[in-house]
Parts: sequence; C-alpha cells; structure tokens
Amino acid sequence: MVKTVVKYNQRTAQYFVEDLGDGTKLDMVAIPGGTFMMGSPEDEEGSLSRERPQHEVTVPSFFMGKYQVTQAQWKAVTKLPQVEKELEENPSSFKGDNRPVEQVSWNDAVEYCKKLSQKTGRTYRLPSEAEWEYACRAGTTTPFHFGETITTDLANYCGTDNEQYNWSGSYGRGSKGVYRKETTPVGSFEVANDFGLYDMHGNVYEWCLDDWHDSYENAPTDGRAWFDNENNNLSQKQGRSVLRGGSWLHYPDHCRTAYRIGYRRVNISYDFGFRLVCVSGRT
Repeated sequence: MVKTVVKYNQRTAQYFVEDLGDGTKLDMVAIPGGTFMMGSPEDEEGSLSRERPQHEVTVPSFFMGKYQVTQAQWKAVTKLPQVEKELEENPSSFKGDNRPVEQVSWNDAVEYCKKLSQKTGRTYRLPSEAEWEYACRAGTTTPFHFGETITTDLANYCGTDNEQYNWSGSYGRGSKGVYRKETTPVGSFEVANDFGLYDMHGNVYEWCLDDWHDSYENAPTDGRAWFDNENNNLSQKQGRSVLRGGSWLHYPDHCRTAYRIGYRRVNISYDFGFRLVCVSGRT
C-alpha cells in the first residue's frame, strides 16, 4: 500500500514522502510558484540558438522529485498493474538500487508516471521544460545553480578534454576534473540547490513532457508543457521530446541550466533518466 507522510526539511520547505513498499520511498519537494527568465543570453558560454529567445515565464507551484528516479524506485513501480505498456524491471546499464534508472525511453517514463498515478490517486508526470528549468535555477540566473562554473566535485559529467573533437572538460574559469564513465548514486555530491533538489546538473539527462521545438519562438509563458497537438499530446509515441540537465557522458556546457536537446520518444541510452513532478489539476 502506498502511504503519504508530510514533513518539513531543515530549510522549512514542505515535502511529502511516497511509500512505494518494501522500504522504498520517494521524496517529493514543494517548489513554490514564481516568475523567471527562461533560456540563455547570447553571451553565456556555450549558449545555443535553441535556448532563445529568452522569455519570461510564470510557473505555478508544484512538487518535484528530490532526486532522479532511482533503480529501486523504478523496480517498485514496475510491479504495479500495467496501464498501457510493459516495463522492464531492471533496464539500467550501471546497476545499483540508489543509482538513477537509465536506459528508459520517454514512453517508459510516461508509463511509470501513469502506473504511480493510478496507484496513489495523485497526478504524477514528467516536468514541463519550464518547470524543469525553473526548479533547476531556484532563483539563480547563472549557467549553473551553484554559480558561473562547475567542477566534478559538484556534479557527475566528463571533466577531461577530448582533443580529437576539441571538447573541453572545463567551463569558464573552472578547472578540469575527472571522467567517472558511469552514473553515481543520487545525492552523492551532497549539493542541493535552494529548492532542495539534487543532481540537477549531470549524472543522467532527464526527460521532459514537451514536444521538441527548435527554439522558444511562440513558447507558452504559463509553465505548461508545449505540445504541437494539445488534444493528442501524450499519444504521439514516435515524436521527439526534450532532455535536460546533462549527464555523466557529456561535457560541462551540456550541464548548463538552459541546455536542451531533443530525442525521439522511443530512444533509450545509458545516460537517459527522469525526475517526477506531482501536481493536481494541471497536465
């Protein structure tokens, strides 16, 4: 049976704990509503045209997973009744109950959300792009929520150079680092942003709900997911959706808060995972 416990953390931020059974719990952190500037300015190192135009977005409050969905949390929910598609119980390449689940497609993540929603009676889903970036920034305007640069002491990404492709393991005035070549257990770096969220930069990319768009031209400004077909948004299994946050496999500029990339919803990779949102009354 799934139970809910409402608590307050040391930052006095409200959160609740979903009991998934067998000692597996899911921490959901309250993200207060607010207005922010989405995207990157042209003078930000690594900034891309697909991160522009910058635009003001007002986001209502919601709950978001404190961590990326772990393999233990994935296994617990895959045991619940199927809604639309079968889910593999242990798809990840890098095994470990407290490591993020990976090798999951957008379609897999959506099925996970539907199964959990059906069991709990609450609406779980993937975050919209706007919700994801707003939650990651947590009031900041810098390339990363902890400042102007990033190091491999703070996040899991490739911190070494690749001379063949002229890729740099450092960003801005930051130092080179290490390349771990695998995921790390969630929360390993013990660095949360001001909303209390961990691993928003690196480890695994995180699927978002939206359809992919090449820029923010005509993007919504109310925090909702941006769909090409509002009446059929979740049934488009073959389209492209958005991934955010960078990963252990890629370089520091991919970990920027504004960085975004699109892949087909059926694609899987050993650096694709996701994070949950829980909210009532919004899609």
